Amino acid sequence: MASIILLFLCLGLGVLFRITSLFPKETPNVLNQFVIFISLPSIALFYLPQVEISSQLLFPVGVAWIGFAVAALLFLTLGKIFNWSRSLIGCLILTGGLGNTSFVGIPVIEALYGKEGLKTLVLVDLPGTFMVLSTFGILVAASYSRGETSFKEILWRMFKFPPFIAFLIGISFALSGIHFPETINSVFEKLGATVTPLALVSVGYQLKIEKKSKHWKFLTLALIYQLMAWPAIIFTLYKCVFHQSGLSFQVCVMEAAMAPMITAAIIASSYGLKPKLSSMMVGIGIPASFITMAFWYWILNF
Repeated sequence: MASIILLFLCLGLGVLFRITSLFPKETPNVLNQFVIFISLPSIALFYLPQVEISSQLLFPVGVAWIGFAVAALLFLTLGKIFNWSRSLIGCLILTGGLGNTSFVGIPVIEALYGKEGLKTLVLVDLPGTFMVLSTFGILVAASYSRGETSFKEILWRMFKFPPFIAFLIGISFALSGIHFPETINSVFEKLGATVTPLALVSVGYQLKIEKKSKHWKFLTLALIYQLMAWPAIIFTLYKCVFHQSGLSFQVCVMEAAMAPMITAAIIASSYGLKPKLSSMMVGIGIPASFITMAFWYWILNF
């Protein structure tokens, strides 16, 4: 219950800070940078060395890759049929095909499943969502915008991405059976705990809704895929085909049901891929996701 209260409190504080101008406009950028450079790597370094390597890891890792692949296929096909602009297609793939598995995912999963659920979340998030964003996400952004990004540049962006570096270190420790000293682990745990308040204040600060927009039908389509179709695919595939169950399976479905990824929306905007639609995907997708996540949580516990 405390985590749920913290979740909505921090969201509300973010909205309050924006409305009252108590915090500067650069606040979300600063908070996001701290989360990306400090908080998320700390979570990876705390949890990943504890992971037992097995074929079961493919299921949480696969959530983001499956979701992004289906999104790309769906929006590319619809784009060709209805002659959508390249910037619109790129925007929908990025914002509709990448979930907010960390900024919103961490407080939600921790509230529903406790710290044990975070072990699965880290696998969904780092080798999953952030890896997709750092590779195919950047590739889509570059391909559907003006200008060109070389393969070498894509690799460089991926390898200098702090959470990815932490993932490589953490997974190498897991493979070798090495663990950090208890004191260092405690530091990582405390730094990782900053994700929830900082990320949610950032999310709340960025929540904006444009009532008079021409993007509503595209927004609706992308959110239906992201909040309903994607978790339905993961639920059906994992449960009916691969016969998965238990806490890890539930976290995978809930992570698939997360709202659009803030970082993906930022990248889409920076590459000129429908910035207003990107902002709306985050601003409307996050509050809407709390309703659909409640539905999926009910389904999982039915």
